[in-house]
Parts: sequence; C-alpha cells; structure tokens
Amino acid sequence: MSMPIKIADRMSRIRPFYVMELLARARELEMGGRSIIHMEVGEPDFPAPDSLVAAGKGALDRGCTRYLPACGLPELRCAVADFYRARFGVSLDSRRVIITPGASGALQLIMSVLVEQGDEVLMTDPGYPCNRHFVELAGGTPVPLPVGPDSDYQLTAERVAAAWNRNTVAALVATPSNPTGTLLARDQLNDLYRSVASRGGTLLVDEIYQGLVYDEPPHTALAVADDLFVVNSFSKYFGMTGWRLGWLVAPEGYLDALERLAQNIFISSSSLAQFAALSVFSEENIGLMESRRIAFKQRRDYLLPALQALGFRIKAQPKGAFYLYADCSDLSQDSSEFCRALLEEVGVAATPGKDFGSNQPERYIRFAYTTGIPRLEEGVARIARFLAARKLR
Repeated sequence: MSMPIKIADRMSRIRPFYVMELLARARELEMGGRSIIHMEVGEPDFPAPDSLVAAGKGALDRGCTRYLPACGLPELRCAVADFYRARFGVSLDSRRVIITPGASGALQLIMSVLVEQGDEVLMTDPGYPCNRHFVELAGGTPVPLPVGPDSDYQLTAERVAAAWNRNTVAALVATPSNPTGTLLARDQLNDLYRSVASRGGTLLVDEIYQGLVYDEPPHTALAVADDLFVVNSFSKYFGMTGWRLGWLVAPEGYLDALERLAQNIFISSSSLAQFAALSVFSEENIGLMESRRIAFKQRRDYLLPALQALGFRIKAQPKGAFYLYADCSDLSQDSSEFCRALLEEVGVAATPGKDFGSNQPERYIRFAYTTGIPRLEEGVARIARFLAARKLR
C-alpha cells in the first residue's frame, strides 16, 4: 500500500531557478564536446585566493572542524565589523553581525523573524528570484513592483508609499542589483528608509555585490540608519561562492530572536569556511580583490557597447555587480526561445528574463560578464553569426 504524496501548497508558487536548468543543458553540451561561452551564471570565474585556500587547509590541519557559535566565529564577526569601520567609516558593534550559510541563510533568517502569515514584503520586478520565495517560505506574500529604466530598475520612496498597505511589513532592495547592475545612491537609500520607517516597516538592503562598484566609491545603507537589515556575502567580491558563507547586520532588538532561530535552522555556518574567511580582509587580499574588480569593469566596458552594436538595448547604465540586463525585443519577441536557440545553435549561454519576475520577461536577457574578455569577444562574435543566420531564414 503506497502512501499518498502530499506537497505543501506553497510549492505551487515556488518556481524553478531557470538559469540552473540552462546551466545543466550547457554542461551536457560541453560533455558532448561542444564549446560553450558561459554568460548565464552569476559566479565569478576567478579562483578562490591562494591565501584563502591556505587558511582553509591550515584550519583543517589544526582540527577546526567542530560546531561554532550559532551567530558565527567571534573573531570573524569582529573582522566584518572592522571592515565596515575601515572601508565605510561606520562604527558597528560586532554583536550585530551574524555569520550565515550564504546570503540565502541571512535572508531566510530575516524573513522568518519579520514575516507573519499574510504579511507582505515589497520588492522589485525584475529582481533576484529567490527573494520572493524566502517570503513564501515564511508564510508571507511577496509583492513585486514593476520597475524600469526610469528609476534604474530600483524602488523609489514614492513607489513604496503608493504600494504600502496595512499588511505590508517590509521593503527589500538590492544595490548593486541582480539582474540589472544598477545602484541606489545614498540619498535614495535615505528616502527609502524614511518612507518605510514612517509607515512602521523595516527596510532590508541586499548589498551582496557591494564591493563590485565601478564608477563611484561603494557605500553602505548602514551609513543611513541603524534600524535596518543589511545582507552581504563572501561569495561575489571575495570569490568564495562554493564556501557558502554570508552575513547579516541586524538592528539590536532582533539579535536574540535571530540567534535562537539560527540555532534551530542551521546550528552554525561551516567552521572551515569561517576560519578561512578570516584571511580575506588582509591588505594583500583586498588588493587582489580590487584588481579583480578592475577586470570586471574592463569586461563591462567591452561588453556593453558590443551588445548595443548588435541591436540589444540596455536602458540603464550598470554601475556594479557583473550583469547587463538587455532588451532583446528588436531581435526577438521571446527571450526564452532566443536563449535556448542561442545555446543550442552557437553555444552561448545567457539567462532569459523569466527568471527575474513577470515584468515583461520576454523582452529581456541577462548577460553575466563572469568570463574573460577573449571569451566575451568570442561570445559576441557567435551572437553576431546567430543573428545573421536568423535574418536569412
């Protein structure tokens, strides 16, 4: 006698991460001998720094493999606080820093602590797809607000005010953003904070790509106010994607609840990753990360005009992260079909807009410049051949 399969209703609202399906197909083609230009996944191509790997090996040799405190290794929490002080001039009590299993772990903690059944969280559409699912997991309702190039694909204080209702508890923004690479200036963050706080809500700021800013000095929302949440990660700027380590900075009044929840959800983040991460704030390593940031800027400065010359429209200047959110509507009416054909026919992998929301996804493709300029040049040449062949059909 077989037991009935019962899947929670929320799963009907949690969509696949389409880029992972596309990546799987790209890997399959590579195993068959095809050359693939990867412009789909938001993972830096640079390897983990040698000093980081050595620190990880050293931690293993010392037997640093046991559970750590739920909120993280105290020395690492202090190192993160010192980083904010040195880079941004923000004085931060290290107790407010909570080390998490990736930024995803931080967002799961925040939503679980803030969101009750039926509560609403405002966010951008397009936006990082997992954010709305974290709200769903907490029993809340994500409210994606369509944004466009007129606001650099970011929420504004006015949009927040217009969308806020008695069920709204928070607004989530990202700077730099995924998929658009746009930023929120400090005065824009201040306006958003005031709009949210005046309505009794909480502002959540995703700063995962914070170190990867190209045309101006980076800044942090913590310079605006203390009573907001900031999420960051060791993955993007510091190149620790597979180590699965992030952090959040929380307001004082939430620390006890967050610690209790962390104890129950994941006990502690990876001890090996935490001991290794102690090395990333060294002067030598920051210098290496800055050289990589410059390389990403050079890639952006090549790829942006190259795609525009092919007929893609990029309506908001990307100033951070490593993405270009390109309007392909002059070339195709279906970005998903376009991306599938691009991969199968010429071996270029890019992400269709449907991964990022329901705001005209068929018009957009996200290109990640997470590979070197020679490979980007080859990718652009292949796209040009692909477009020329489509015109002849």
